[in-house]
Amino acid sequence: MQIVVCVKHVPDVQSDRRFTEDGRVDRDQDAGTLNELDEYALEAALVLVEAHGGEVTVLTMGPARAEDAVRRGLQVGADHGVHVRDETLEGSDVFATARVLASAVRRVGERAPVDLVLTGTSSLDGQMAVLPALLGAELGWPTAPLAARIDVAGASLEVHRHLEDAEETLVAPLPAVVSITDRANEPRYPNFKGIQAARKKSVELWTLADLAIAPNEVGRSGARTRVATSTLRRGTAACC
Repeated sequence: MQIVVCVKHVPDVQSDRRFTEDGRVDRDQDAGTLNELDEYALEAALVLVEAHGGEVTVLTMGPARAEDAVRRGLQVGADHGVHVRDETLEGSDVFATARVLASAVRRVGERAPVDLVLTGTSSLDGQMAVLPALLGAELGWPTAPLAARIDVAGASLEVHRHLEDAEETLVAPLPAVVSITDRANEPRYPNFKGIQAARKKSVELWTLADLAIAPNEVGRSGARTRVATSTLRRGTAACC
């Protein structure tokens, strides 16, 4: 199987949150980290490849520091890393992000056809949870959200979901896009051997030109949505 896992580098949720003048999250405030919910997608991909053979490619889009998220994926066992980086991407909304990631998935597929794209359920900074569906629409592939378990049999996929009052099993042909919940598995952590092996793996750097995407399709100029206002909400202290 050829699996692509989309990951995101996000601000540390434990740090003080700040916003830019146009209402977006200030991503320059700290070193950031791999989006926690993406770790479950990584683990699901690694388990599938261990069972069926194949390769895992970790894909991200973002500024230079976003490469750290890809490196984390390589450290836990992914085979390839791809980082889409371009100055004109700054300010992209989720629609532009889906377009860029879909184009990158297609280019990954030029090496070997992609069978499956996995994502986390949402990013901890945006929490919109719509990227998997938009990515599936861009690719023209079936999309199954909120998977607690996935099984592959031949050219089809079984997705098991735990809903509020029921359990559901979806069947879809491959290729497909699936978002993985935190109920799916227990993500592995990098060990010394994995960290050393990751140092020998390269991360491919792609620009918009590599993906045949015009600058006016992304960034602030290509955004269909914008942040109208942003206000910090302070939590209340727990009572002892």
